Amino acid sequence: MREIVGSAGKNLSVQGGFNCDNGKNIHIGHDFLSNYNLTILDIAPVTFGNHVLVGPNVDIYTVNHPLDKLDRRKYLAIASPVTIGSDVWIGRNVTITPGVTIGNNVIIAAGAVVTKDIPANTLVGGVPAKKIRDLSK
Repeated sequence: MREIVGSAGKNLSVQGGFNCDNGKNIHIGHDFLSNYNLTILDIAPVTFGNHVLVGPNVDIYTVNHPLDKLDRRKYLAIASPVTIGSDVWIGRNVTITPGVTIGNNVIIAAGAVVTKDIPANTLVGGVPAKKIRDLSK
């Protein structure tokens, strides 16, 4: 993993089934744990803080395509970075879409689709992901 990603802190653990576009655009803090089948489409940077837990079958995307059909026919792509703070727990089968920033101390419930920024100290879930409640700091 350290040869694939752009940077990683101490205590990096990624279970089998890791897929990415580039790898060098992925930057991981200390104490990172990912379960099986993590996919990161890193056309743009994806940055993880420290103490991040990622459940199985999580997809993180930085790439999107134009709404205009003629532009899609040209296979154009639009890239927006994803930033994930420290002390974040991403549940199983979560999808994180391009351009999203996730604050510190966030829990994303299993199966959520994150389409907007998530403030710190928040539990979110659903499709699209919405605030369920605040978390203690």
